[in-house]
Amino acid sequence: MRYTTIAEIFDANRNVREAFAEFAEGISESEANAVIDGESWTLAALVEHVSIVESGISRIAAKLVAAAKEAGATSDGSFQMSEAFAAKMRDLAGAKFEAPERVKPTGGIAISESLGNLEASTAKFAELKSDLENYDLSAFKFPHPYFGDLTPAEWLLVLGGHEARHMKQGQLMLAKLRG
Repeated sequence: MRYTTIAEIFDANRNVREAFAEFAEGISESEANAVIDGESWTLAALVEHVSIVESGISRIAAKLVAAAKEAGATSDGSFQMSEAFAAKMRDLAGAKFEAPERVKPTGGIAISESLGNLEASTAKFAELKSDLENYDLSAFKFPHPYFGDLTPAEWLLVLGGHEARHMKQGQLMLAKLRG
């Protein structure tokens, strides 16, 4: 989907989060920690990874928004994806990624705890929404390990895409488990 405003990205991410939470809440404790043939992570580890990544993205976005606020350039809340990011998205669509060490799950974290951490990240983003809409973020970037330098709005796109991608992965894992 093409997004034209920050609000549209927030709406899309909210829908993904609701679906992800519903999926994760439907995993039993025994399923959460079961070793699944052909998978390197358990379902609990997958949900933990999503929560670690999203916490990191919220910190990145907060720092970039603070810099944009200090610069004082305002925005009308519109969004335009950079061509470099769009090209990377096209090039890497469907690729399998290796999680960097800093966002690998530690294990032993209950899904309910990871979902609580996701709620905390969502609350941090809610606090940033107005500033994300009101300040020009285009000059403020932070590198992503695969997509390159991203603006806070592009990080929001990564956030929703990352969660959706892992939800699909988790659904396949759960289907294997339930046979």
